[in-house]
Amino acid sequence: MSASPDTIPPGTQTLARGLAVIRAVGDGAHGLREIVEHTGLGRSSTHRLAQLLVAQGFLRHDNRGYTLGPALIELGFKALHGNPLPLVARPVLEELSATVLDTVHLAVEDGGSVLYLDKLPGSRGAEMRSRIGYRMPLTRAGVGKALLLDAADRWAEQYAADEARLPAGAKPGDPEDFLTRMQTYARTGAAMDLEDNEPGIRCVAAPIRDASRAIVGAVSVSATTPYMPDERMRGLVPVVRRAAGRISASLGYLAT
Repeated sequence: MSASPDTIPPGTQTLARGLAVIRAVGDGAHGLREIVEHTGLGRSSTHRLAQLLVAQGFLRHDNRGYTLGPALIELGFKALHGNPLPLVARPVLEELSATVLDTVHLAVEDGGSVLYLDKLPGSRGAEMRSRIGYRMPLTRAGVGKALLLDAADRWAEQYAADEARLPAGAKPGDPEDFLTRMQTYARTGAAMDLEDNEPGIRCVAAPIRDASRAIVGAVSVSATTPYMPDERMRGLVPVVRRAAGRISASLGYLAT
């Protein structure tokens, strides 16, 4: 998503355009024409910016077109390791993954959406589209619901915003059902994804808190529906909550 012209400080338009090109490539625009269509920039300006970004290592260009470059990978790892959560959480995630055999995710809220910080793929079932750095709507993903457990005042507004951004053809949700489920999840301290985000995928998620008791992340266990019947999902609630609690304790959270 590119910045609105009203939000770009004077004198930084070229930087904003370069960032728009990077975001376009990150969103899957690999050809020059696709980047132009995605950004709304002129073809010659886009080409000059892309050449500069390739020279600086922010983009690559080969027979597949433009892809994200090694400089972004390096910066991404630095950003990831600048956050203590992935480092603190990793041993717990590995233990949880070995126990449940299903996909384990670690996520935070960023810019009003779910941002995945870590993923340990399961050893059974289909591969999921999630990946490190991937974003999802808060109200559709299990980890997103867990991140919102303390924010009842945001539930309706966030749900409406997420529904408005759904791609064409996506199955619409039921706002009343969402709010009812969120009330239940807030009481139990864990949230569920009942194929809300991806057909055939279910998950159980729990929030991670820091020393201030604020929710700063979420952990989840996800699997295809044959491995996630209702009974197993209920059984996973205490398992996922314990994992989230251990990570929270490492961040200074003291349970009462």
